[in-house]
Amino acid sequence: MMALRAHSRGGPETLVYETAPVPVAAAGEVLVEVHAAAITFTELDWDETWRSEDGRDRTPIIPSHEVSGVVVGLGDGVDRFAIGDEVYGRIGFNRNGAAAEYAAVPVADLALRPLSVSHVESATIPLAALTAWQALADHAELRPGEHVVVLGGAGGVGAFAVQLARHFGATVSATARGTDLDFVLGLGADVVLDYLNANENNLLDPADVLIDAVGGPARERAIRLVRPGGRFVTFSQPVDDALTGGRDLRTYFFIVEANEPELATIASLVDSGELRPTVARVYPLSEGRAAYAEGARLHGPGKTVLRVR
Repeated sequence: MMALRAHSRGGPETLVYETAPVPVAAAGEVLVEVHAAAITFTELDWDETWRSEDGRDRTPIIPSHEVSGVVVGLGDGVDRFAIGDEVYGRIGFNRNGAAAEYAAVPVADLALRPLSVSHVESATIPLAALTAWQALADHAELRPGEHVVVLGGAGGVGAFAVQLARHFGATVSATARGTDLDFVLGLGADVVLDYLNANENNLLDPADVLIDAVGGPARERAIRLVRPGGRFVTFSQPVDDALTGGRDLRTYFFIVEANEPELATIASLVDSGELRPTVARVYPLSEGRAAYAEGARLHGPGKTVLRVR
């Protein structure tokens, strides 16, 4: 098969489009004929990308951990999927990803994909939407009528956080760059602020829940928006006392986990029209290196996708 691989640790410059062995589905896995794979620009910086769970170097690696495709092989003990099923999912970070013509994926990482959208669109959903769902529902335990502030409402995770917060019955405020304000309003946000020019302290009501989808200095300013006793949820970097300043907050840092029931629910929300995936840019698999090198600079709202078939 053809695949995008890196034989040594580094950035996009290490990625090579080349032939590679077709993986074999082990017990509890399926072989997926990949149609599209979404990328996360920071994944080449993660230790998990380059090492197995027991810490061993696992180069050459195949990146991209969001997949949409068709089941073409079943490992031993698999009875949840059948040959020909169209699936999507989030592949574990410590194993080869979906930037290849085939991927072996544990069944626990997959669900039947939403059929109302294309493979390219459904590839943008698993990692981003699962992260948003788990931030709002599993960690913040968002309740109807609460006020959610989403930092980075036009990003891959942020766009789903805005839509899901609205789905859960919250009032939603978000930040975005000026060119993306209308896009985020179209997702259902009640208020959208230009993060470069707006003074958030003057324009936003106190937040019951703050979702940090950007990290960096933005969250240091925005955390002041959370009401006493409110919740601050982040997946960008751990929270320390210097950030909270001793304030009365509940803080949550987490790494997204595979969850088939949540993926299935998300797929149903897409098919019912309540959730809308957003594709920023599409590259053929053969131009995967350029996707990683250029995408972070060129892409608009949503996620960048590798088209495999």
